[in-house]
Amino acid sequence: MDRKEHATNLHHSKYNCAQAVACTFADKAGLDEQDVFRAAEAFGFGMGSMKTCGALSGAALIIGLVNSDGNLENPATKKDCYAKMKQVMTAFEEKNGSTVCAELKGVETGKALRSCDGCIQDAVEILEKLI
Repeated sequence: MDRKEHATNLHHSKYNCAQAVACTFADKAGLDEQDVFRAAEAFGFGMGSMKTCGALSGAALIIGLVNSDGNLENPATKKDCYAKMKQVMTAFEEKNGSTVCAELKGVETGKALRSCDGCIQDAVEILEKLI
């Protein structure tokens, strides 16, 4: 099973969008899936407010976990993490027309730009290329 399929299956198993993406890459972060699940929980549903897509928030969590040097006194990896996240956001927006959950779901327009499963699959596909 590939990561996109795995993430979709997690979402169908009651993981939120952020959890589905982040937990799919728990192995790359060297963390237990349950810890990643817990860390990503509040990022779902556009951080609980239909703002930034949860799939993107899950990707941000993984980018930080995989790329950060963890140096509390003099972190040297922020620029790299920011650059990678900008690539994710740009690619996602180019593909879907937005990075905002409410817009992706078509809350005001009645026309969804992308399903949650589609957003999850796109975030996974983009993230796979960067880590």
